[in-house]
Amino acid sequence: MPAHFEPRARRVKVLATLGPASNTQATIAALIAAGADAFRVNMSHGTRDEKAALIAAIRAVEKSHGGPLTILADLQGPKLRVGRFAGGAATLENGTAFRLDMDPAPGDATRACLPHKELFAALQPGARLLIDDGKLVLRVASIGDAVIDCTVEVGGKISDNKGVNVPDVVVPLPALTPKDRQDLDFALEHGVDWIALSFVQRPEDVAEARALIGGRAALLAKIEKPAALERLGEILELADAVMVARGDLGVELPPQRVPPAQKRIVAMAREMGKPVVVATQMLESMIVSPSPTRAEVSDVATAIYDGADAVMLSAESAAGSFPVEAVAMMDAIAREVEADPGYSARIHFNGVDGFGAGGTTTADAIAAAASIGQTVSARAIVCFTLSGSTARRAARERAALPVLCLTPRLATARRMGIVWGVHAVVTRDITGFEEMVGKACRMALRTRIARGGDALVLVAGVPFSTPGTTNVVHVVRLTGQELIGG
Repeated sequence: MPAHFEPRARRVKVLATLGPASNTQATIAALIAAGADAFRVNMSHGTRDEKAALIAAIRAVEKSHGGPLTILADLQGPKLRVGRFAGGAATLENGTAFRLDMDPAPGDATRACLPHKELFAALQPGARLLIDDGKLVLRVASIGDAVIDCTVEVGGKISDNKGVNVPDVVVPLPALTPKDRQDLDFALEHGVDWIALSFVQRPEDVAEARALIGGRAALLAKIEKPAALERLGEILELADAVMVARGDLGVELPPQRVPPAQKRIVAMAREMGKPVVVATQMLESMIVSPSPTRAEVSDVATAIYDGADAVMLSAESAAGSFPVEAVAMMDAIAREVEADPGYSARIHFNGVDGFGAGGTTTADAIAAAASIGQTVSARAIVCFTLSGSTARRAARERAALPVLCLTPRLATARRMGIVWGVHAVVTRDITGFEEMVGKACRMALRTRIARGGDALVLVAGVPFSTPGTTNVVHVVRLTGQELIGG
């Protein structure tokens, strides 16, 4: 096996967004060498042909890489925007009146088109409208059949097609627009592993997307709306993973409320055994600088100390001047944090123990029992799984040991790229106990996750090849001779 097929010397995963700065096979390979574990394809930008080429490039690198690579397709979601302005822009003064209507005529300093009729029925007097990522703030004074009269609380320059955020109401828009549905079909046809759903406000949004995906990919719900925070538990029940999407969340919430929200999302996701990604502006200055600010380094470290499964780069790796350096910096921060003697205690502060909100199934108990690996000084936990659930449960324990996930399903292995501490290998299925032990030993040696004399903790289900039957935990010690003839 090539050297880069070996497990990372860290547990948290690095998710890198690809774009104009990183769309070649050579750059993708360089990002992997620097520390990238998974790749985000942003469906908001570029053409279908460009996305197809990008996915093909990742899969081409995957063949030479020697192990599965994870692709996450991020759907755009509905975007609320004002219309155009005479001359391209206008300036709004604090305290003045401003009207939003559905007249497509160019706007000025007194009015603008808001071509989203759903908002006219949803808004109430007193609600806020945040324009251009919150740079301008309008307060609703009154609402008519086709007009919304506002007062300008925070003025400034407003220009064509600027975005509108409505933090105070549940917007009566589906999370999936017609474009998203087309993009979803496209992404599934091209074999992506995760679908990221934007604009999630309620569990019904997740249920709709799940039905459309039909098991062809895993579903990640982006938490970027205050309404989603209010129903976080229900959303987590239906999603396969969540993302702390701090972009819109930081617009719609006061900035000081974002860190507590992040900690709450991470803690609840961990308790429920769902992978959680922290994203947006993590190393923002590295878009133009070869080194980050100290505050950004601290921000990334905080997410890792909280026990996030993955940390994500956006424009830093997609469009910045230093994409490989940004990934390498993320990797270096993660290694340093995980080398901290206090790290293990920090990531266990929530008391996640396998018997929490996630349930008390046999599989949960076996995953918790895998902690005996520390008692016997084992080198790794080896999971045999079809669906990946056994590996995810083992990862939820945040054990000090790496998790080697052995699966006959390439799709399952690819989905592990955002799961904490899991190194996935595609291998032929097993049919008996002795075969399980032999294969676990061989793969542990081949991937160099263990050496002769090391102990392994094996976790699997009997009967084999039956999802959801995890009921065996077994300790084995390597002799170093397992590769002979095998």
